[in-house]
Amino acid sequence: MTSLTILQRLAQTIETRRNADPAHSYVAKLLNSNEEKVLKKIAEEAAETIMACKDGDKEQIVYETADLWFHCLIMLARHDISPEAVLSELERREGVSGIEEKRSRSQNQSEPIRGK
Repeated sequence: MTSLTILQRLAQTIETRRNADPAHSYVAKLLNSNEEKVLKKIAEEAAETIMACKDGDKEQIVYETADLWFHCLIMLARHDISPEAVLSELERREGVSGIEEKRSRSQNQSEPIRGK
């Protein structure tokens, strides 16, 4: 199983739960809540990931990062953005100096974001 396959399957599962009963589906509950709830959940999971890193607990780092990525997939679904769009952006940046990539973003600020 490739990493892309699991991301695609999770994204598909999230989509299938969009219209599920929020009383029976955590994903439906988040998709049908206000965006602030999802963003707070991402912040919470990011903080837990940071604390796991600070503690040096590799198992907990993996667990918390999985939670963070999962909630990011929900956020992407709320905005009708596929995981492939994010992966394409990472692929575009591959082999490019981070300094140069950041500089190019500041020069192109007036351009709309692509990849939806």
